[in-house]
Amino acid sequence: MKRISLRSLLALSAVAVLCSFTLAAVSAAVAGDPADAIVATPLKLDRLDASIDRIVPADAKLERVATGFTWTEGPVWIKDRLYFAEIPSNSIRTWTSGKGTEIFLQPSGYKGSAPYGGPESGSNGMTVDVRGRLTAAGHAQRDIFRLETLDPKAQQTVLADSYKGKKLNSPNDVVYKSDGSAYFTDPPYGLRTQSDKDPEKQLDINGVYRIPHALTQKAGSEPARDELQLLVSDLTRPNGIAFSPDEKYLYVNNSQPKKLWMRYTVKPDGTVTDAKLLYDATKDNRPGVPDGMKVDSEGNIYSAGPGGIWIISPEGKPLGTILVPGRTSNVAWAGADRKTLYITGSEGIFRVHLKIAGEPLVKAK
Repeated sequence: MKRISLRSLLALSAVAVLCSFTLAAVSAAVAGDPADAIVATPLKLDRLDASIDRIVPADAKLERVATGFTWTEGPVWIKDRLYFAEIPSNSIRTWTSGKGTEIFLQPSGYKGSAPYGGPESGSNGMTVDVRGRLTAAGHAQRDIFRLETLDPKAQQTVLADSYKGKKLNSPNDVVYKSDGSAYFTDPPYGLRTQSDKDPEKQLDINGVYRIPHALTQKAGSEPARDELQLLVSDLTRPNGIAFSPDEKYLYVNNSQPKKLWMRYTVKPDGTVTDAKLLYDATKDNRPGVPDGMKVDSEGNIYSAGPGGIWIISPEGKPLGTILVPGRTSNVAWAGADRKTLYITGSEGIFRVHLKIAGEPLVKAK
């Protein structure tokens, strides 16, 4: 029998140790270790206008930072982390670089003891007010609520839950204006059947509303129900909502059956007028519908839509679509320069670094 030398034995031992580390790394990657989950691929862009080159870098990457979810929504970047809703699991979660994903609040919407029985039991769109308080569309909870501090155990204040004595459908997305008022959309997607004929649907309309004194409502107080203003009542499925940088316009999109982006002129008293169709994508049959949206510092609109994230000029001209796997739901600006766009949807959380800064989410007069 041939003997193995000490040198050979040490070499074999080194190889074995190296293999064990390699196998451990592979196992961690397969298991989806949150800290190591970032996967970058060249960004695919449906380039519709040359001006898109001012926004999207030629060498842009689409980075998937987290996965393993069913349907994510409502992203908002606060300090050093992304808050987002994972609607089917009835939770609000956070993602932090190097740390991964954690549950922040559960339940975040429906609080009954029996199974919900519908596909979207959790909260939906989120934003923050000028005081840093997280505000969420309660969706299956059928309200707009605010956390008084950035703590899952913080007191919750309901800002709106009914209109003229009838329960809201299922608030979907919410945005603040610099005067302290809050605007939100109210389609029936959070109801158990998601239908206008749902037995629990009390309102005949799917409206867009304004809460005049949302910012100054006292913590824990009842909503000022008599003050809630119905602004738009003729959209079938109002969904994403955002202001132009100068707040002269309110953008609202419609998801179904027509895929529309609408623009409204904001009057001095906060109500809206002069409805204008910005763009109609009804004939686009790619996965996805108009959903959550934000604007950049130059007024361009970034919205979930068929195929991915649509970038639309203030005049309503599509400039390009960031192609994203699955269906997209919403976006959020992040980073010290606000040039990182986070994207939520069915295939996880993605991000892309762009050339133009996003408009600040929080503004005050």
